[in-house]
Amino acid sequence: MRHDPDPYVVDWAEKASGLVAMARDDQQWYEQLAAALVRPADRVAVDIGCGGGGMTMALAAALGAPGRVVAVDAEPEVLAAVRGRLAERSRPLAGVTLVAADLAGGMEPVRAALPAPADLVWASAAVHHLGDQQAAVGTLAGMLGPGGRLALAEGGLPARHLPWDLGIGEPGLELRLDAANDRWFARMRAELPGSVPMPYGWTEALRRAGLTGVTTRTTLREQPAPLTEPDRRALADRFDRWVDRLRPTGLLDPADLAAWDRLLDPADPAWLGHRSDLFRLSARSVHLAVRPG
Repeated sequence: MRHDPDPYVVDWAEKASGLVAMARDDQQWYEQLAAALVRPADRVAVDIGCGGGGMTMALAAALGAPGRVVAVDAEPEVLAAVRGRLAERSRPLAGVTLVAADLAGGMEPVRAALPAPADLVWASAAVHHLGDQQAAVGTLAGMLGPGGRLALAEGGLPARHLPWDLGIGEPGLELRLDAANDRWFARMRAELPGSVPMPYGWTEALRRAGLTGVTTRTTLREQPAPLTEPDRRALADRFDRWVDRLRPTGLLDPADLAAWDRLLDPADPAWLGHRSDLFRLSARSVHLAVRPG
């Protein structure tokens, strides 16, 4: 008997190639952040939920020798993809250790790989996939040495890519997709094992973990129209993945779904990849705090 996958459970192995594509796309952002976050005396950094390896590579470059980066992910296929990215480099990055570990199951494998308490722990869009987010923040804070910093890349503002009126379907299509994604996220969180509400923001979560000097850094990213053809194709592929994730949930109005099917079909004249008015505008937030000395 065939069982359809649960649309609220993320299959990270299936998403490995997409994570690499997103990491390549965001590499400049990672490099700018790593340069700002890494201090001259830092030697040990941890990348939790390393995904496509964007921050892993940026941290390794910013630390330099003899720095060490421990890149952590629970999915072997994701770590294999990061290993492939590292092997592609013409100048190898030294000091990167890949560790298979699930934050929900404990960080003992990560601690065993650390040569010393971490100077910097980075977690991007990882903690919100854990049932008890506050407990996870506390676990990450416990990996820091005195004066070490925890950086959580969570939240910001929904990205915008499309004109309000596309000439296909009702205007506001992207806004309604965002709303459907928000409902998907709430259901995904509710179905996580041991799900615990966290009715406060990430800065408060950092304070409750015993960290100080809490602050937030938000970066605006803008690519104005017209995008290049590869960027248009990449954006259409990303929308395709978002819509496919929502397709079995019933969270998209049938009329909106029909409009997306046209916009995401390369054989249709309305395909997004043909448009010269696509753009990228986003604001991404990183919440930073320090373990007291």
